[in-house]
Amino acid sequence: MFDGLYKCEYRAGAVLNRSVMHVRGGRMLGGNSAFAHVGSYEEIDGVIVGRVAGQRHAMNPEVRQLYGADDDELILRGRAVGDSYHFDASPVRLPDQVMHSVMTSLDEESLPPPGKVGNGGIPNGLYGLRIRALDGIDGGLTGVMLLEDGRMLGGDAFFYYLGSYSSADNRWRGEIVNQEHTAARDAIFGGYEVGI
Repeated sequence: MFDGLYKCEYRAGAVLNRSVMHVRGGRMLGGNSAFAHVGSYEEIDGVIVGRVAGQRHAMNPEVRQLYGADDDELILRGRAVGDSYHFDASPVRLPDQVMHSVMTSLDEESLPPPGKVGNGGIPNGLYGLRIRALDGIDGGLTGVMLLEDGRMLGGDAFFYYLGSYSSADNRWRGEIVNQEHTAARDAIFGGYEVGI
């Protein structure tokens, strides 16, 4: 079954990038430190066929565009290979260019039970995220976070986040655990599992 939270590694020519992607019920929602990825898919005879659009949510000069545009839409085809899914994708505007991608499942077992969402609660959706350290520590993270019915799933090019939240009356409170999916050099949380 394709549903779940994945680490994505993708290459287009000399550009290598990573992100996280939550996949369920025909929807693909994810991103990294600079881009959100939103798409849809269907499974046809063991082949996954879909479209994913990118949208820049943060100006991070270290995260390069794959094909020179912040808002490319990709057409993708792939299948399961062992524990991963392998895809070939091409931008709609540059159909002769091919990007290769591998999606590897991440652990969702430690996801806590969902919180309660009442009237006036924060709406379900994919949000850009910025985490800044306090107490004079220089550093932080940017990424994406999917809020869905009291659960939080998200991440960036090196980390993934699992958590829960409660929300009502225009207020919300949540907790996440930040874990590495790819070794991060010089990151504020590099090498640590951090609860926030």
